[in-house]
Amino acid sequence: MPKTIPAPPDVKAPPADAATTPSGLATKVLTPGSGTQHPRAASRVKVHYSGWTTDGQMFDSSVARNEPISFGLNQVIPGWTEGVQLMVEGETRRLWIPEKLAYGGQRGAPQGMLVFDVELIKIES
Repeated sequence: MPKTIPAPPDVKAPPADAATTPSGLATKVLTPGSGTQHPRAASRVKVHYSGWTTDGQMFDSSVARNEPISFGLNQVIPGWTEGVQLMVEGETRRLWIPEKLAYGGQRGAPQGMLVFDVELIKIES
């Protein structure tokens, strides 16, 4: 069983200094990156991440598994596609993803707004 990563203190709602996009996605840079390029909507990226529901329950974490993951930004929930495009390599950003940009109430998926800490390790393509 992977270890649990404690939820951030602002898991219930984005803080006042978070930026909010027109879609409702809120983000905050936790660690600035050294990269200069942003991924595109169809880019393949390698990331480390942890995700929590607003009650503080971790539901997934590549960090806990110690295994970064690679995927196409067009293969994930809309909040990830949008949020990761705002990032540069080396950056860690917190994303507050409203349900409509997450799993949209899908059965068996985490419900409501989801909070992710995402580290963009590499833009692979």
